[in-house]
Amino acid sequence: MSTLKNYTSLFRIRFINTLQYRIAAVAGLATQFAWGAMLILGFAAFYRTNPYAFPMSFSQTSSYIWLQQALVMLLFININDREIISAVTEGAIAYEMVRPVNLYNRWLCQVIATRLSRALLRMIPVIIISSLLPYPYGLSPPASLGHLILFLLSIVLAVGLMAVIVNLVYICLFYTLNMSGLMGIVYGVFVPLAGGVIPIPFFPEPFRTIALFLPFAAMQDIPLRVYSGHIYGTELVQSIGVQAFWLVFLFLAGHLLMNRTLKKVVVQGG
Repeated sequence: MSTLKNYTSLFRIRFINTLQYRIAAVAGLATQFAWGAMLILGFAAFYRTNPYAFPMSFSQTSSYIWLQQALVMLLFININDREIISAVTEGAIAYEMVRPVNLYNRWLCQVIATRLSRALLRMIPVIIISSLLPYPYGLSPPASLGHLILFLLSIVLAVGLMAVIVNLVYICLFYTLNMSGLMGIVYGVFVPLAGGVIPIPFFPEPFRTIALFLPFAAMQDIPLRVYSGHIYGTELVQSIGVQAFWLVFLFLAGHLLMNRTLKKVVVQGG
């Protein structure tokens, strides 16, 4: 019980601390609207040539993009926690290891709290304004009440999956001691495979099938398509199952890797 209280306190402190950066959030809103509008207008040009040549309707694609912009701080794989990075690279990890909490779970709480607070400052304005845009350029309502409920469940799984993947990257930092290579992998491989560049249904086969069963699609592409109704029936159940599987698997794998890594940590200096 005391351990749970420790994690709850850590989550609350990190959440409140990040909420203080309101000016950065306001500045980021302009970026989200500009980027979202640019992407939608770019897709509109292609849809005008032949709207039936694409795997998603234009309204579904628009909803996908606006939700992506609204939830970018929540679902995007961004490795920028300076506290964790400096702890590993500068030796402060020695202090973290003697605290009476599990380091992996502590980082997990820290990552989720930071993302939630940053997302709240941007999410609501983007959703409200994009919903007011004319059809099919704006954010459409969810396909059904059932899709809305499953979308919320899918978002919870996606946030957990994002956090465990980010944690795995931070654990890899123990071995590389430099973020450059890791950042290249994250932005060059992880982000496109999550649907961060174009929706995964636009991928050619067999890359589309492979991407859909990787954990990155479960982190972003799946919940966004659940909302619009592009995923339905047995595929909907299968997609939620894929998210749950990767979340449990990577969470356990992260714990195992962290335990093995901490046994070999050497901190020089004093």
